[in-house]
Amino acid sequence: MSEGIQGDAAAGLSADEVIDIVDEHDVVVGRARRADAYARGLRHRAAFVLVTDGAGRVFVHRRTARKLIFPSLYDLFVGGVLGTGESYDEAALREAEEELGVSGLPRPEPLFRFLYEEGAHSWWSAVYRVRCDLPVAPQPEEVAWHGFLTEEELTRRLAEWQWVPDGLEAYHRLQDWRAEHPGRG
Repeated sequence: MSEGIQGDAAAGLSADEVIDIVDEHDVVVGRARRADAYARGLRHRAAFVLVTDGAGRVFVHRRTARKLIFPSLYDLFVGGVLGTGESYDEAALREAEEELGVSGLPRPEPLFRFLYEEGAHSWWSAVYRVRCDLPVAPQPEEVAWHGFLTEEELTRRLAEWQWVPDGLEAYHRLQDWRAEHPGRG
């Protein structure tokens, strides 16, 4: 994504932005500053959007070095942390348009949710997909490099590049979801 964890001042969510804190059932139990949520390992919410172009290639990018977490790593998803009171659907569309630098993107299709937990990081993650036929102009504050890769290119790069761990987990879960939902993948 992993901008699900992403987004910062340029995306409207800075380290000082207040976000919802959720429990193991994805129920809001409080609020905290984004930086505090990361520092204290507080569970929150994120949206992950897999973007493909008309040829079926996957949008891949490398995060900038100034990202709050997972700086300079590659990601298979665009997305980000949900703002206070924001729905997953709202965040998926907002984050996808912001990170791709487009407007008028179709509403991303929700696929599944999962709880990501790794070390001090924990967030409920909603995974979406959307086709983008618009020319992209990613935010330089968010994206250091980008490209659309075929599935074969992506598979090769998975073993070569350093990926955000939450996005990599979301991608593996997406592969499982596709196997369980033939014809929808």
